[in-house]
Amino acid sequence: MDSYIKGYFCEHELGDDNDKIIRAVKCDKLIHQENTGMQELVVFDSDALGRCLALDGAMQLTEKDESSYQEMISFLALNSHPDPKKVLIVGGGDGGVIRECLKHHCVEEITLCEIDKRVVELSKKYLPFMSSSFDHPKVTVNIGDGYAFIRENKNAFDIIITDSSDPKGPAVSLFQRDYYKSLHECLRSGGIISCQAETIWYHLSLIKFLHTTASEFFKTVAYATTMVPTYPSGQIGFLLACKDQRINFDVPFHKFTEEQVDEMKLKYYSTEIHQAAFVLPTFVRKALQLAETP
Repeated sequence: MDSYIKGYFCEHELGDDNDKIIRAVKCDKLIHQENTGMQELVVFDSDALGRCLALDGAMQLTEKDESSYQEMISFLALNSHPDPKKVLIVGGGDGGVIRECLKHHCVEEITLCEIDKRVVELSKKYLPFMSSSFDHPKVTVNIGDGYAFIRENKNAFDIIITDSSDPKGPAVSLFQRDYYKSLHECLRSGGIISCQAETIWYHLSLIKFLHTTASEFFKTVAYATTMVPTYPSGQIGFLLACKDQRINFDVPFHKFTEEQVDEMKLKYYSTEIHQAAFVLPTFVRKALQLAETP
């Protein structure tokens, strides 16, 4: 907590200029800090942002803006599938994606695979606004390697959401070619993936790699964006892909009325936001078009 400015949580941006850009958030109260054996975990309070969680020096969520990430990584996929009954979440030990998936009326079963049990335990203790749905009867929690679980389960899920941290430490394998091959094999026909896919401003080469890699296995691939002010550059994206069908991700199968949005207590997602999420800046659109070229 005292790496550069006393009393502030300081984060290096992950990318080519990671020694040149540092973000700092005032830590008004340190709640918990430990090495879990897999990663360094910190929970603290910020007067400006509310309760915050960081892993290995990278901000994972703040109470202020977590909805823009949790809702989008979940509903972009769920609302692009006509009948998503079985959902697998890889990572997501804070419980936010579970919370959002349970809002979708079609979902009957949710399986979460989190490799670090302390993330789940401490989220239950310190992040009740995220973790309140862990004990829901539709939810099964597996503490273990999500990648191994995917390899062991073929043709099993309608939706797979990879809610991972950055590609370092325990999350490195989730950004590699074999992982996307295994995702394809784990999905049922018509199945859809939604994967955390970094920011266009610092990680465009990685996004191009992921887009090209997914295109080897999936019939339709797209990149969507959302705004999260406390993440690097204030923007983060998701790689969406459909196993064996040509679909338009920017035309959601399920569309919400304003009454439904209010009923589900959504703060960020709407049908209009869904459609807009796939409108990319010119430099990104051109980079991904080049990535599709053999």
